[in-house]
Amino acid sequence: MIKINKILVKLYRWRIRKMKEGTFIIILSVIIGILSGFVALTLKASVFYLREFVINNIIGSSKINIFLLLIIPSVGIGLTLLLKHTILADTIKHNISSILYAISKKNSLMKRHKVFSSMLGGILTAGFGGSVGMESPIISSGAAIGSNLGRIFHFNYKTVTLLLACGSSGAIAAIFNTPIAGVVFALEVLLLDLNRFSLIPLLMASVSGTMVTTIFYPAGVLFDFQIQDSFHASEIHFYLIFALICGLVAHYFTHTYLLVEQKIEAISKPFNRYLTGSILFGLILLVFPMLWGEGFATIKSLLSENHISVFEFTLYPKHAENFLVIVLAFVLMILLKVVATALTVGAGGIGGIFAPSLFTGALSGYLYGLIINSLNIGVELSLVNFTMIGMAGVLSGVLHAPLTALFLIVEITFGYELIVPLMLTSTISYITVKYFRDNSIITEQLATRGHLITHHKDKAVLTMMKLKSVLETDFLTVNIDDDLADLVKTVAKSKRNLFPVLDRDGFLAGIILLDDIREIMFHTEMYHKTLIRNLMSPPPAYIRLDDNMDKVMKKFNESKAWNLPVIDKGKYMGFVSKSKMFNVYRELLVNITDD
Repeated sequence: MIKINKILVKLYRWRIRKMKEGTFIIILSVIIGILSGFVALTLKASVFYLREFVINNIIGSSKINIFLLLIIPSVGIGLTLLLKHTILADTIKHNISSILYAISKKNSLMKRHKVFSSMLGGILTAGFGGSVGMESPIISSGAAIGSNLGRIFHFNYKTVTLLLACGSSGAIAAIFNTPIAGVVFALEVLLLDLNRFSLIPLLMASVSGTMVTTIFYPAGVLFDFQIQDSFHASEIHFYLIFALICGLVAHYFTHTYLLVEQKIEAISKPFNRYLTGSILFGLILLVFPMLWGEGFATIKSLLSENHISVFEFTLYPKHAENFLVIVLAFVLMILLKVVATALTVGAGGIGGIFAPSLFTGALSGYLYGLIINSLNIGVELSLVNFTMIGMAGVLSGVLHAPLTALFLIVEITFGYELIVPLMLTSTISYITVKYFRDNSIITEQLATRGHLITHHKDKAVLTMMKLKSVLETDFLTVNIDDDLADLVKTVAKSKRNLFPVLDRDGFLAGIILLDDIREIMFHTEMYHKTLIRNLMSPPPAYIRLDDNMDKVMKKFNESKAWNLPVIDKGKYMGFVSKSKMFNVYRELLVNITDD
């Protein structure tokens, strides 16, 4: 480890002397893209082969072994929990929300262990059948690679953020072999600004990740498909209706996931959460074993128009050709996939909502086409096309990322045959979801806590600002039981014109401005007759220590004050002044906008 650090120090010094920063960043972006690609390769291949082993050697195809689905996913979740609590000793989340939190509140610095811990947790959770996507752990590991390389070479916040985004972009590109979608994801979901400083490194990272996919991925691991049915403009009204349905499904997905997550996180003890989530998930799998794993096997069956095979391992395979059974089963799977995902993550697993969103969208599209075709109204919709369109529509609504969903499906299908319905569905689905909620699954909790950084520069700067960075503690305090003589002595020592008044327990009782006592402070006969409690006045507003800076700014605007006290559970902590806020604000603004 010492030798590695020495090598890195020498490399850092050499770079400072010999190479321009822009050139070095491009080189790093290629390295990050390649490393992210290999992380994606390792995780996806490991899960693929582990899952094949579990299916072929443990579950089998008999009805008796199907009951093992009750316990097998819990093994993976349990091993992931052990990884978190013993080896890592860290229960930090491994999803896209944690990346956004690092950008807004951690100067884009991610913990070193996330380079491998997200990957290991994803392998254990998904490999044993957890109903989660592998994309979030892969993206998290890729982002951690970029972030920590930025830390090693002592880059500023903006450059570290860019390298973090390069890791995410390379990971997405490697997962699906979609270089454009990788770049768009970084810009749209991670809310990175597009400019000449960021575009080239993102492109290089994304292309590098894609090259790893092209060269090294084993057959069967990569998800791809070629469109065979053309789009007919005469069917446009069916696509418009379906786009609204996708928006409603995406809204249900988001609402249900957040609700289940909230309920299971309310269970205080980790072991109880693990038992509750694992048992409920196992019971769902007993009825719908097709919800085992991320769901790409089911999607491939639908793209082959072989929905009968979806019911192969269920307890009711003989009823798989009954149209009503198919419709009911598909509806329930659409409703329960998100529940299964939330239970897996809530119980302690590591995974994301990317693949479950695609799974839900694929089922929705296939079912929609199946129902329309069964009505015998003189039209035969392409089940394959609507399956793909559904994937884009639901993903767009869930992530609030219509461009990412659009380019992902376009690149997966190797063509632009469906570009028009894809654009319509992704956009309308996104608009529909936005009508119900402003934030996506990955940004909801961050936005509620004021931790979400956005493309809006003013809000982005306020999100990045920390209250402690503008807290001033050099105000001399006076006691509420003191008199004017004590106050004058304090004024003589102070360099400020404002004095907080505290009680015996350190609670803020009020404030005194120098202007308030200027006329009487030289009347010595009043020194012992005038008490502090009669001179103080309440502050125009209070700032609490846990307030975010957006709320702090609103309090300043509403109160018209220049200084406001900061309290923590009533106790005085210091003051925040507008002048200090503006100075810190300007420094941060320059830091994130300077090209």
